[in-house]
Amino acid sequence: MWVWIVIAVVVLLLILWVVGGYNGLIKLRNLVQEAWRQIDVELKRRHDLIGNLVETVKGYAAHERGTLEDVMKARSAAMAGGQSPAQQAQSEGLLSQALGRLIAVAEAYPDLKANQNFLALQQELTATEDRIASARRYYNANVRELNTKVETVPTNVIAGMFSIHREEYFEAQGDEREPVRVDFGQRDATIPPPSGYAGGTPAGDAASPSPVAPSAGAASAAGPAPQAAAPQPETGEPPFGGAPPQQ
Repeated sequence: MWVWIVIAVVVLLLILWVVGGYNGLIKLRNLVQEAWRQIDVELKRRHDLIGNLVETVKGYAAHERGTLEDVMKARSAAMAGGQSPAQQAQSEGLLSQALGRLIAVAEAYPDLKANQNFLALQQELTATEDRIASARRYYNANVRELNTKVETVPTNVIAGMFSIHREEYFEAQGDEREPVRVDFGQRDATIPPPSGYAGGTPAGDAASPSPVAPSAGAASAAGPAPQAAAPQPETGEPPFGGAPPQQ
């Protein structure tokens, strides 16, 4: 009799342990899914802001067609459905690189930089990027906790029984970790000197400058040129500071 009672208690405890472990894994999986939905909302907002930003830049720099098309292609790829978190992170990294080139183009247009709509979009985009970073940290923290449960004993047994798998992190991978490089195909072009520089070589250059006539500014900086002594008239007067002639 006592043997059956002990067996029943052990079986009951085992069932309670399995149920508790399963419920814990399901709770973590739901937290991961909820965190991903928050990221997805912010990513959609980011895509909308980038589209509006492109339209604003197009009004001032329509001839920058290649850069604008690159941003729109990267935006379309990032908006494609059915991507895993790792794939989404890669698409967003490529979009960030294209966006960086677009912002660099905008720097060359003072009127665009002063446009209130452009400034407002930049501020909204910055705030959205901050929210995405915060949501990503929350998501990755939940993924780490779930993956730890799935991979460690004894909860890995329960995870295997109910087909609960690891989740992917949402983080930049590979080249997306590198800073954005801005290149408009002019790396080998000869860069002219600054507009305020008029000489053949910059100041302090090791090359010897060619002999040229000093400019008016250089002459004034060096001081007045020495004047030749004017001839004294022959009036019998002594020169200035000299002794009078003997009578």
